[in-house]
Amino acid sequence: MRILIVDDEGIVLDSCKRVLEPEGFEVHLVKSADEAFIEIDREEPSLLLIDVKMPVHDGLYIMQELKKRGQRVPVILMSGFSTKETIEESYKMGASRFLPKPFTPDELIETVRLVIAKESVNGKKKSTCDR
Repeated sequence: MRILIVDDEGIVLDSCKRVLEPEGFEVHLVKSADEAFIEIDREEPSLLLIDVKMPVHDGLYIMQELKKRGQRVPVILMSGFSTKETIEESYKMGASRFLPKPFTPDELIETVRLVIAKESVNGKKKSTCDR
């Protein structure tokens, strides 16, 4: 399963990769929305893990663009700004899950596995962007 992680902080990218690769996931890392779309166009991932707050284009922008493109990729949004408003907006935009930073390796693995299980039950890739 191919997971694309989008975050402007290198330490977050490296940490997620160190946690997820030993679990058998193919992990690709990018630091911006522009890089994310290059990767998505190259090979659509099975799952996106996106930081909400990033320079230039944020995680919600990425979700809007995915919806415009008609791409149905499950998304986990993560943020160090875990306000009620941020979480509500994330779900409104179609996030499968919201993961507050900082998170533990176990929380990351559990969240990824929950989203994967949900997608498996649905029998296809389905983004909640279609709500």
